[in-house]
Amino acid sequence: MVKALIMMADYGHDPTETAVPYTAFRDAGFEVSFATEKGLSPLCDARMLEGITSLATSRSVKLKYASMIASHEWKNALSWSAADFDLQAFSLVFFPGGQDHSIRQLLDSEVVHKLLQEYFPTTRKPSANVIGAICHGVKVLADTNTDGGRSVLHGCITAVLPSLFEQAAFRLLRPFMDGDYCKVYGGDSEDLEHAVQKKLEDKTHLKTSWSPLPFVVEDDQFNYVSGRCQADAQKLSERLVFAVQRGARNEPENHESE
Repeated sequence: MVKALIMMADYGHDPTETAVPYTAFRDAGFEVSFATEKGLSPLCDARMLEGITSLATSRSVKLKYASMIASHEWKNALSWSAADFDLQAFSLVFFPGGQDHSIRQLLDSEVVHKLLQEYFPTTRKPSANVIGAICHGVKVLADTNTDGGRSVLHGCITAVLPSLFEQAAFRLLRPFMDGDYCKVYGGDSEDLEHAVQKKLEDKTHLKTSWSPLPFVVEDDQFNYVSGRCQADAQKLSERLVFAVQRGARNEPENHESE
């Protein structure tokens, strides 16, 4: 059975970007696990589930979230900081995003960067290992360096949250929210699009879209599939499932990006 892992901070990930992939992986017959720093059961961003900001989370996603948090795997999360924890045990590793500052527990972790430094090279095609990320989940990959000092995404193509989307959400919600909600590193920090672009070999490797339609990118060299935001969660999940199944069958990849 395919083993899939969703890497998380203790709190703050976007419920759509977590529950939709979880549901897709489970429905594909994968054995899904969650991992937090100390093995605590995570919680997604409560502000995306109640109040004005919950308008961004559909009723169907809320139902998927309720099912997810009631699951055995959610209540029995693994610890990504444990000495014996190894990403190599999983064929699929996924990083959800979020808008809350607290997800920096995952994004900035040297332990996670070390795990990714070892795992990402194993996704080089035609390997059966697959890695995916959405929204700020892309940043943890961009900030993971190889022994040569370059990002593991150097030379890859990746989707990213457009600055237009990040700034619009930040400015729209600021009158109603405390602090710098939607700016994970603070109101004066650079946008995610710029932070990721700096880590790439060529600025043309950064792919994004202002369209409300799903937009998903798969790299040519690695089994790395990425998306921008909530709108891409379902399509991204489907592409990740397909990539895992393709690798298991040893089929040639289709480099199409949508």
